[in-house]
Amino acid sequence: MSDPSGTATRVPNDEFLPRKRGFGESMALELRKSGRAWLLVTPVLIALVVVIGYPVARALWMSFQKDQGLDPSTGMFVEGGNAGFSNYTHWLLQQCQAGGETVSCPTGNLGSQFWMAIGVTLFFTVITVALEAGIGLSMAMVMGKTFRGRALLRAAVLIPWAIPTAVTARLWEFMFQYDGVVNRVFGTHILWTSDEWPSRFAVIAADVWKTTPFMALLLLAGLQVIPADVYEAAKVDGATAWQRFTQITLPLLKPALLVAVLFRTMDALRMYDLPAIMTLGNPSTRTVSILVVDQVRQGPNSAAALSTLTFLLIFAIAFVLVKVLGANAVRTQEDQRRAG
Repeated sequence: MSDPSGTATRVPNDEFLPRKRGFGESMALELRKSGRAWLLVTPVLIALVVVIGYPVARALWMSFQKDQGLDPSTGMFVEGGNAGFSNYTHWLLQQCQAGGETVSCPTGNLGSQFWMAIGVTLFFTVITVALEAGIGLSMAMVMGKTFRGRALLRAAVLIPWAIPTAVTARLWEFMFQYDGVVNRVFGTHILWTSDEWPSRFAVIAADVWKTTPFMALLLLAGLQVIPADVYEAAKVDGATAWQRFTQITLPLLKPALLVAVLFRTMDALRMYDLPAIMTLGNPSTRTVSILVVDQVRQGPNSAAALSTLTFLLIFAIAFVLVKVLGANAVRTQEDQRRAG
């Protein structure tokens, strides 16, 4: 074909041009892709339902059932039947059954120790996480510097975290015995594993020693992401070491710090083996997890209700941390991206 000027033009071949798909064809393609995606994800979802969903549903069902008891007429164990919310009020309101009547749980009963266990758990969580965050940040900043023997230092720091918790608990129990290393070094005569507050501080010291390296490892990974050019520019501008720390290190380290705090908080709320082994059942260090295990030996259905309350507590705290602190971390990253 030629145009009016006589120059030959070439009509493009339609088979070499990209063909536009219609709306129906595009939708069919998206549905096929979605179907393949669900086909790949389905085995994992089934595994999660079996491994996680069934135990959770079973625990919820058990929490609304009475524990087995003795039938006064026959002297035989019988199924408790439907309990309603009595297992939950047993813990939340500290109510016990005595002679068919509802009374306040007497001192020494596990039901009377619920709120004390909640307070001990939260106390351990707040103190240990705060100490581990501060000490871990200091350790991470030291390990982040370049010096001879840095690799050896990093490996040595991780040793406490690598030791099994049961071994750590026994080690610190020996140290805090009446004639142990701690009393001999400080010249004191304190019952570290028996008295109320000394036993709590002993557990805190052992937990901080063991898990601070984990916090330091997470923070070290965050420090290594910060470009060295930022510090060089700050030095040229005359910023002091404290100004570089508060204006550069902390803001840029905030996302990693929040993740580390979240992980450690969830772990500390589930603390069991360290105080259980160190203080040998001292009520002053009984956490919620220890209370659950003690209740299982007396009644699994009531223990299921306590486990559900523990789950709700941990979920609520995690939700607050993710919504409040997590949102701030995202906002900080967005502000840094805009400033850059």
